[in-house]
Amino acid sequence: MKVLVLTGPESSGKSWLAGEIQARFGGVVVGEYVRHFIEREQRDTCYADIPAIARGQLAWEDAARAAAPALLILDTHLLSNMLWSHSLFGDCPAWLEQELCARQYNLHLLLDPQGVPWVEDGQRCQPQLQERLAFHQACRHWLTSNDQPFCELSGDWTARRQAALEKVAELLGSANQHTGPGQ
Repeated sequence: MKVLVLTGPESSGKSWLAGEIQARFGGVVVGEYVRHFIEREQRDTCYADIPAIARGQLAWEDAARAAAPALLILDTHLLSNMLWSHSLFGDCPAWLEQELCARQYNLHLLLDPQGVPWVEDGQRCQPQLQERLAFHQACRHWLTSNDQPFCELSGDWTARRQAALEKVAELLGSANQHTGPGQ
């Protein structure tokens, strides 16, 4: 099983690319639990919610890992939970980083916020490019500091899609590999 993570600031194409990658290569996509949490709770999150959100994200990831698909595509992982917790609340439970570092990820695609428009969706809160650039930099810093495999994707939607598909083909070892939906 290869585990691919899409990471970076909001509105940079993570969810869209997860779908594009799955359409091309098959595999299983794990969504962003915090979106489910916010929709269910019908309120803004607070610091006390961070452990529940992180545990929910891990539960979704673990359930997908247990199915052992050839390709597991994570729309996000605990790095985003950690960075958002620090950004919004100035703190983060230490166990999130410990849990994140204990897991194996084969490749992170780090998405640059430049080159694509920010899109309001009712949950996003960083309309200013400078905010998204700071989040992007924090992602890069953590990935580099923790020796995580990653490559950066930038440009318009077409360039991002092309680069992502090329990187995933390399990860899987074949430019034409398609394992089928759910595999």
